[in-house]
Amino acid sequence: MKKQSIEHTQLLVLSLLASRDIYGYEMIVELARRSQNVFEMKEGTLYPVLHAMEKAGTVAAYEQTAPTGRTRKYYRLTQKGRGCLADEKAAWARYADAVNAVLRTEALS
Repeated sequence: MKKQSIEHTQLLVLSLLASRDIYGYEMIVELARRSQNVFEMKEGTLYPVLHAMEKAGTVAAYEQTAPTGRTRKYYRLTQKGRGCLADEKAAWARYADAVNAVLRTEALS
């Protein structure tokens, strides 16, 4: 299983940004690393999500020059984004609990 569900992409991005500001490609690498390569997000998936989140006010972007001299666009979590992350984590926990309850019920049959 190498794909993340599109509806959970925002939760993954918010989680990455919870600890520090990150630029786009670094998010892709970090998500793959943290998930042991289960989630391999493509740029074509990530950037539209980031732009939508920026428009919604859950993330903010700024440019910064890297040590290599390249200018990178970094993203940071806003206060609204922190609230959204808490809500999405709670929704995910409810969803995971419900799936596990069904799986346990199946095992008892």
